[in-house]
Amino acid sequence: MTDYLGAHMSIAGGLHKAIERAVAASCGTLQIFTRSSNQWKGKSISDADAELFRSTFAASGLHEVISHDIYLINLAAPPGETRDKSLAAFADEMATCARLGIHKIVMHPGSHTSDPPEVGLQRVIEGFDQLFNEVPQYQGLVLLETTAGQGTNLGRHFEELRTIIDGSRYPERFAICFDTCHTFAAGYDTTSPQGYQAVMDEFDRVLGLERLQCFHFNDSKKSLGSRVDRHDHIGQGMLGLEPFRLIMNDPRFVAIPKILETPKGDNDEMDQINLALLRGLVSP
Repeated sequence: MTDYLGAHMSIAGGLHKAIERAVAASCGTLQIFTRSSNQWKGKSISDADAELFRSTFAASGLHEVISHDIYLINLAAPPGETRDKSLAAFADEMATCARLGIHKIVMHPGSHTSDPPEVGLQRVIEGFDQLFNEVPQYQGLVLLETTAGQGTNLGRHFEELRTIIDGSRYPERFAICFDTCHTFAAGYDTTSPQGYQAVMDEFDRVLGLERLQCFHFNDSKKSLGSRVDRHDHIGQGMLGLEPFRLIMNDPRFVAIPKILETPKGDNDEMDQINLALLRGLVSP
């Protein structure tokens, strides 16, 4: 596949199965969890499994495979069990991706819980300074994901992501994953050409467009500025088709992975339906 569209794929039956599923769905890229997304400790990956994953990917024709960290991780948590487990789990994720040949890990910046956002952000910064030092074999990027800002989640504003990057001893190790649903729910309106241009101009001013290294393509079940994270199929939510048309035809993002995280449901064909719809938006 020549384009950079893809989807999040299950690793059921083995890590390499996700690559086979992506090829079957006509993807050009894919995203995976390298372990169960709701368990702190993942099943150990043998050398044979890692080699099978690498060789299957090499033969697949796919441009890129991206990892997403598990949902339990909260690097903004106060000192204690959750923070300790989060640091250990992300270190394990980095080491695993180094073995699998994955060079981008998408992560949610975390929740500041009962403390001020500034305290949570500082904990994220300190956590990554520790992690990059502890796991030198991972030489890839950490992609901070834009969030809807639900509850006490960090990452609703571009400025919060910038704070993490600027505060780190390793600013060059960070990039951004732009989630279309999350940014809309956070209050960034990309539903018109003028709004899209304004949002991308602001992203460039605050973070730099060169840091935009992945999109999550999701429509939103909830309205602009709702701060509620509910994904919908492309064109079936409050965003409509226009933001996706604009991104798909933006020459700056032709070679940037665009990953579906739309509901899987009972219909395994929905990824292909969404992908075909997106490809149909590209101007000839």
